[in-house]
Amino acid sequence: MTATDGAAGVVRLAEIRTEPLSVGEVMAAVAGDDVGGTVVFVGTVRDEDHGRPVDRLDYSAHPTAVSELERVVSEVAATAPSATLGALHRVGELQVGDLAVVVAVGCPHRGEAFDVGRVLIDRIKAEVPLWKRQWFRDGEHEWVGACD
Repeated sequence: MTATDGAAGVVRLAEIRTEPLSVGEVMAAVAGDDVGGTVVFVGTVRDEDHGRPVDRLDYSAHPTAVSELERVVSEVAATAPSATLGALHRVGELQVGDLAVVVAVGCPHRGEAFDVGRVLIDRIKAEVPLWKRQWFRDGEHEWVGACD
């Protein structure tokens, strides 16, 4: 996604990838001389869920997932004129410890960065059509309806 400027905040990165994600890339995307606070959220694959040992996850994306991610990030930017936003989500097979999602928000002040960052990750999780199949160590699996 190309950077956008105007009355809205700036979107510098909104992508879904199959390769490992970089926290540094997302942080660099939201950096700027006017940024006094950067908030980063990193979602990783954990080794258990509801007391059951997890082996791995498979993330799948609907064909509209990229455009929906771009829409969500742009809509959040429209509510935060001083913010710079970036978001990456991974699809495919992920192992315990792998990064599944990285979002960052840069703002002149920390309070706004925290507020916008929370809205951004919550809306991505709720609105972008990404699903995970969670594989447990006992060989069973389950589908979870939204990205984590």
